[in-house]
Amino acid sequence: MAECVFCAIVAGTTPATVVADTPDGVAFLDTRPVFKGHVLVVPRPHVPALPDLDVSLLGPFFALVQRLSVAVEAGLGAGGTFVAMNNRVSQSVPHLHAHVVPRTRGDGLRGFFWPRTRYTSPAEAEDFAARITHALTGTTTQ
Repeated sequence: MAECVFCAIVAGTTPATVVADTPDGVAFLDTRPVFKGHVLVVPRPHVPALPDLDVSLLGPFFALVQRLSVAVEAGLGAGGTFVAMNNRVSQSVPHLHAHVVPRTRGDGLRGFFWPRTRYTSPAEAEDFAARITHALTGTTTQ
């Protein structure tokens, strides 16, 4: 879909700090993360919301989300992750995407209030992406 920014990231025509690029989807850093290392995971085809995802893509897509949740935790030394998805309402980009947010005890995240931050530089974003990607390459799921 030409006007979809996530489709443009998948196609490589819009720059993003990519963490994983697989046949099942693409994962990249959110430009306005809740916490640094906040990853968005999108399926390759343009799919507006979860009910629109073909059942044949469901397992592979969520396996990628699962691998990213492990990699974010391991690569960033986080205590865990928060994995979330909006469907239509509150979806800032109308392309299915899962948020994988690193969490630590006492990080201040409460309920569904998501304060946003920014990376200090492209180099800082690349460092976070590299740490997650490195952890991802050594990750397996149960």
